Amino acid sequence: MDQNERTEVGDGPVVSEGGRSPSALSTGQGGPASAGTALGPLAPGQRWSAGRKREVVLRLMRGEPAELLSRELGLPIVKLEQWREEAEAALEGALKEREADQADSQLAAAMQRIGELTMENELLRAKMERPGPLGRRRLR
Repeated sequence: MDQNERTEVGDGPVVSEGGRSPSALSTGQGGPASAGTALGPLAPGQRWSAGRKREVVLRLMRGEPAELLSRELGLPIVKLEQWREEAEAALEGALKEREADQADSQLAAAMQRIGELTMENELLRAKMERPGPLGRRRLR
């Protein structure tokens, strides 16, 4: 075997860009976790993307200590716990949602239209009571 075949077979450690070993949460499905983005402290002025936050939260949920992640990423533990709590709340909300029934959506649309028409009628009635172009005219 030559050198290229040996690396394709999987001999030796797998190293991502920057010399870091990939995190345990890499799914191998070509998502953001395997796109070559190594987690670590951000440069000044950079922002945390949703994908990077997701990776951090997944690592926390898998049991990695928050203290170690805090040191690795240069973030306060409070921020990591906040992200984890927000993710858990969103997950719970997504699981509680019912599938939307077509009749419910039609009923909501009909109720909205009834409200609009009622408001329009009230405005027209009020306009008719005032003197003006649509108001009642006195006969001389």
